Amino acid sequence: MKVLLVYPEFPDTFWSFKHALPFQGKRSAYPPLGLLTVSALLPARWQKRLVDLNVRPLRDSDLDWADVVFFSGMMVQGPSMKAEIARAKRRGLRTVVGGPIASAQDPAIAEADHVVEGEAEEMIPELVADLERGDVKPQYVRSELPDLKHVPLPDLHLASLRRYSAMAVQFSRGCPFTCEFCDIIEIYGRRPRTKAPEQILAEFDQLYQYGWRGPVFLVDDNFIGNKKCVKLLLPLLVEWMRDHKFPFSLITEASLNLAEDPDLLRMMREAHFTRVFLGIETPVVESLKETTKFQNLRKDLLESVRLIQAQGIEVMAGFIVGFDNDPPDVFQRQIQFIRDAAIPLSMVGLLTALPNTQLWRRLKEEGRLLKQSLGGDSVRSADLNFIPKMNTEELLAGYRKILETIYNPREYFERASAFLSQLGTAARPPLVFSDMMAVVRSLWRQGLRSNYRKEYWKFIVQAAHRHRQHLDKAIALAIMGHHFFKLTAADENG
Repeated sequence: MKVLLVYPEFPDTFWSFKHALPFQGKRSAYPPLGLLTVSALLPARWQKRLVDLNVRPLRDSDLDWADVVFFSGMMVQGPSMKAEIARAKRRGLRTVVGGPIASAQDPAIAEADHVVEGEAEEMIPELVADLERGDVKPQYVRSELPDLKHVPLPDLHLASLRRYSAMAVQFSRGCPFTCEFCDIIEIYGRRPRTKAPEQILAEFDQLYQYGWRGPVFLVDDNFIGNKKCVKLLLPLLVEWMRDHKFPFSLITEASLNLAEDPDLLRMMREAHFTRVFLGIETPVVESLKETTKFQNLRKDLLESVRLIQAQGIEVMAGFIVGFDNDPPDVFQRQIQFIRDAAIPLSMVGLLTALPNTQLWRRLKEEGRLLKQSLGGDSVRSADLNFIPKMNTEELLAGYRKILETIYNPREYFERASAFLSQLGTAARPPLVFSDMMAVVRSLWRQGLRSNYRKEYWKFIVQAAHRHRQHLDKAIALAIMGHHFFKLTAADENG
């Protein structure tokens, strides 16, 4: 059996980093870890080929080679997946879809021959047997959540690692909290399941043996969801990193209660975690209560951010507007909080009702749902899939005002400079060739050719003078800022 594993294209969003990647000579942020893991679950006797549409196009020759095409992705990749499913079917190929988009029962996959809904580990053996027998069911659903202790190493050899800016490793699935808008707890459950520490060390060994040096993203939706297991893992990670002379810098996502645990923060810093994404959402207390994000109410938000950044770990954060309890001044309050917290990489989005979430069910019951969500954060086509309590035009205008303000180059560089002033002693990332090339391209493209070059040079010179120990971080923030300037149309000609 020849299986073609296809990962659809991402649109231009905050998370795509499309406008920053060329500085490093990269094509995509991370390889498709889910498909690479599915590949490892398939029989070794099968032939496998990966096509990540974010790295290269799907060619007719790929389809001619295949017996069956496996697709996986998120809702935001739906339009690309729909087009490629249709293309495969026109050539008479059997199509199988899994991943979060399948669990959301997205209309984009309606034409697929077979849908695998849920986590693949428990369903792959049955699917494989049916494919080999030629009697495949239209849908495979398994409600049980698998034990991650048996997840194999991903088939990294299928991916062209040099095309990516970071690698991906997963330690856990699930989150203990109850945020109303979140689909993670619906798909992966509220009891975080983890791999054994030895599995993570084996994945690090594999990356190291393949020659990877640079960022590694632990893609857990909440890395500290199971603190007991994380605290068993971290000392082993610290030891592994020391033994290998710190070849990676680590990035992850976590809940804000990370700030409540000094020992956990210390161990993360020692393991060379350099950035963590936090779901802050809003400084409006009533809106946090509305969405049952009570973990963000236990400690002052600003104090929490500063505690983490004082440990040398950069905070990247998500914010949302559109809650029922948002007051008219919520937009200015979001802007002011982002300034005060000095969070350069602030992802601000409109509230969206994802399928099968608590929010989706509530709004459906209230008759306020309008349409299916794409699950993305496309700025230029900002849209709502439900009827908000606030006037819709006022909400959309306020949202655009936030983006235009926080990603105005002057505002952004001032915030980045304030962040560098707050950042404690940070782990030194490994020096890799793509990063050196990124510096050269930044100085040329941003320093000489952009229409924000005055603000750029003010920031770089100030960083070199006042924050020399963080100059590499300053260059990285400048490059990432370019992505946001372009995405929010703040730099039309740069």
